[in-house]
Amino acid sequence: MYRSNLAPTVDSVVTRKDKGITGLETAIVLIAFVVVASVFAFTILSACVFSSEANKQTIHAGLRETRTRLAQQGSAFAFAGHTASTQAVYKIVFIVSNSLAGEPVDLTAPYTADDSGTDPDVAPGASTATIISYADENQRMTDVAWSQTFIGANNGDDLLEDGEEAEITVWLMDRATATAAENSSSIGYTDGNSGNGGSASGLTSTDTLVVKSTRFVLELTPQLGAPLTVQRAIPPGLRNVMNLN
Repeated sequence: MYRSNLAPTVDSVVTRKDKGITGLETAIVLIAFVVVASVFAFTILSACVFSSEANKQTIHAGLRETRTRLAQQGSAFAFAGHTASTQAVYKIVFIVSNSLAGEPVDLTAPYTADDSGTDPDVAPGASTATIISYADENQRMTDVAWSQTFIGANNGDDLLEDGEEAEITVWLMDRATATAAENSSSIGYTDGNSGNGGSASGLTSTDTLVVKSTRFVLELTPQLGAPLTVQRAIPPGLRNVMNLN
């Protein structure tokens, strides 16, 4: 008798076990991915913003240190007198303004001048933050005497603020105000003693007088910021007052 071989045997039965993913599980996985990605992106953005702000502050601080806060306005003038019979420059005058709005410059001066007795006069108790140096081909003085007078609109203090101007006088020698500038002994060397009138930091008898055709450099160094440099030359012929521009 014919026997069919179509009946399944135990060995031929293939057993498979499949698992399906429901829509809810898929949504949960996607939401988890989105949340993790959002947190990661927020962290990266926050770090970038913080880094950018820190870099911005660093750049601004660097600019404040490298940019000068002072600007010269108008001409510079040299004034000459006579020490014994030799004519020489005893002071240099120019005007400065504030070049950075909102950043005041302390112009508390170590000396004053009143056109009486011997100028300049020491300013008792002055706490000076701005230093002025002088140099020419013969000498350099790292901390020369200077005085200031605010001109125009100002609030009466020693801070040079936006919109204000100050006249700076650099004293190279002492001035005997009772003697006319064209007369002998109208100016004198600094003797290093400000108690008897005059300055304690200027040209002494061992230094070289500033005479005609002398090229010089002044540097005003504020407490913060880069120095203001003023470079000029004395004319080939000396007069009582000389425009150096």
